[in-house]
Amino acid sequence: MDRNHPLDDIARFLRRLQWTALGLGLCWLLWLLAPILTPFVLAAMLAWLGDPLADKLQRAGRSRNAAVALVFTAMALLVILALVLLVPTIEDQIHTLVLSMPKYRAWFMQTALPWAEARTGIELTRWLDIGSLIDLVRDNWERAGGVASTLLGYMSRSGFALLALVANVALLPIITFFFLRDWDLLVARVASLVPRDHLATTSRLARESSEVLGGFLRGQFLVMLILGVMYGVGLWGVGLDLGILIGIIAGLLTFVPYVGPASGIILGCIAALVQFGDWQHVAGVLVVFGLGQVIESYWLTPKLVGDRIGLHPVAVIFAVLAGGQLFGFLGMLLALPVAAIANVLLRYAQERYTHSRLYAGEQPAIVMGGAAGTYPREPEGE
Repeated sequence: MDRNHPLDDIARFLRRLQWTALGLGLCWLLWLLAPILTPFVLAAMLAWLGDPLADKLQRAGRSRNAAVALVFTAMALLVILALVLLVPTIEDQIHTLVLSMPKYRAWFMQTALPWAEARTGIELTRWLDIGSLIDLVRDNWERAGGVASTLLGYMSRSGFALLALVANVALLPIITFFFLRDWDLLVARVASLVPRDHLATTSRLARESSEVLGGFLRGQFLVMLILGVMYGVGLWGVGLDLGILIGIIAGLLTFVPYVGPASGIILGCIAALVQFGDWQHVAGVLVVFGLGQVIESYWLTPKLVGDRIGLHPVAVIFAVLAGGQLFGFLGMLLALPVAAIANVLLRYAQERYTHSRLYAGEQPAIVMGGAAGTYPREPEGE
């Protein structure tokens, strides 16, 4: 058997080292630019989601600009409709929450804390009492002045953050339009940079990643929308003043397994206890989320999402938390796409491994009449 020349092995090692260094450099650059990349990433995701429809319109005989204009207009109208329907409702719910804050504080101080103290033996009320906090601030005035200056600096930074948010919102539709118009051209340019001997494999992995991620995001968005409406209407039917707000929060958090329903149940039960003070309405909240979970588990997720992403719920939670820790909001936004692509790459690596000599071994297994590696027993008496 011919053996590879040592120089060939060294060359392959150096190429792999170069690709590793390039990947690490891109991650470092992403970490540096994370504060300004959010609108670009959102625009790229919207363009990627709208590109199949634009391609379909283009194949039907329309020009690329006309197809992009139609898709962009439809997306903009959907966003405007959602804002028109949701913003007044959310504003009313937040106004109700602000008016209810004294009631929630009284319940927390007079009911929840004494109940927790009776079971833990820790005097929580003394540490969380407003009067005690005011005395603590009065006794430590200089330190409070430092806290006030820190708070003032945070507020000034928040003003710049607000301006940045407004700028990002204004830039998002512009960047989305140009990404959507030039999406196929951008994909072709990226494909032209792939080494020719890796083009087939890279194209296959990119196609699989796009199918997995596209199906998951579209399906998960529909699941979030349907569950948010179901939870909001159900809690409103139970009689909660904040039912719609809690339903929206639970629906938005549905993309993280178990976090959405768990947060909705906790918030709904607290709202029911504060508003009504009985267990009948708490039971109503549990029924709403129980029915929602049954519908999601047995109909919505299998029909709309399926197992497209192929990730364990723990892996999804870890990906979201790790992305947020490393890159902030941008990392949380990219967590599931990156995890889905990584899962496709891991499946490809597993496929390569199971077809490699390292997995099969140097000598082929002999299969004779039974399991691999076993031999039929010779007849006795011969």
